Amino acid sequence: MSDPEVATKAPESDAADDTPSTSENPDAKPPLCDDCTSDRPTPSGQAATGEIVKINGIDCYISKPADYPHVPARLLLLLTGGTGVKSTNNQIQADKYAGEGFLSVMPDLFEGDAAPNSKVTEDENIPLIEKIKMRVADAAKSFVLDMWLARHTDEKVLPILHKVLGGSKEMFTDAANNGIYGVGYCFGGRYILLLSSERELPTSWEQKSEDEEGGSKLKGPFLKAGALAHATCVTPEDFNGLKAPISMVCVENDGLFPDDVRVAGEDYLSKNNVEHEVQVYPGVPHGFAIVGEYENANIKEAQVTAYEQMLSWVKDH
Repeated sequence: MSDPEVATKAPESDAADDTPSTSENPDAKPPLCDDCTSDRPTPSGQAATGEIVKINGIDCYISKPADYPHVPARLLLLLTGGTGVKSTNNQIQADKYAGEGFLSVMPDLFEGDAAPNSKVTEDENIPLIEKIKMRVADAAKSFVLDMWLARHTDEKVLPILHKVLGGSKEMFTDAANNGIYGVGYCFGGRYILLLSSERELPTSWEQKSEDEEGGSKLKGPFLKAGALAHATCVTPEDFNGLKAPISMVCVENDGLFPDDVRVAGEDYLSKNNVEHEVQVYPGVPHGFAIVGEYENANIKEAQVTAYEQMLSWVKDH
């Protein structure tokens, strides 16, 4: 496979993606892809080695370097796609970072409510009546995913993350001394952006901290550096206030992270002198960077390269 392309600023004449939402267009892509909501086959011979523990009441998968605490480690927050904390593939992903010296904390972003994972198989030889049935099934799936996303908004997810961040600092003080790093995939990728920004949490939310004047305030950035792969549900506004160095693994022609959103983000980062890198991977599906088996050798190679990109970024910062 050729090297991934380094993203460059698109011409101003490039058209934005005007695809209507699934509620307006039943044939449009769902808000999350199959790889966001269901696991690929787990690679042969691999199994998770960490454990699920409670941190401030939140289930978290914890994976520690083999020689920790005798050898120092750095604290890494890993945010998953819709398959969640109990996914074996996600757990193996956390183990991979632990094997590189990071104490990996992977929280349950969904409080036990992982994304629905119905999958519709497409085949050009399927009779027309069956294709119509599948189109109806796709529309139903999109509706179910919309309802699931409506249950997992910023108002729900960010307080979970701040509970986990605070509890992790207390539980693993030595690893958190030099800051917390973050990596995120699909749904979790957007929250790496939000945690890397200097925005404040609204005071109406339950997780608060007291400032010197006695008011409630929780202001970022909360991560020392972040990396994300094929994020979903991202808008250009999600880049506002971003301060921590950020690395992005992107998919060419990704309808779930459109070029206009990516380019707007790159423009913001460049104009505000935020250290960043963006790699666009051609010929791979959305979700390719998450642990999971593919038969296509090019996708396998890209998966390895994307992991090395993200790992190198957090290691180097």
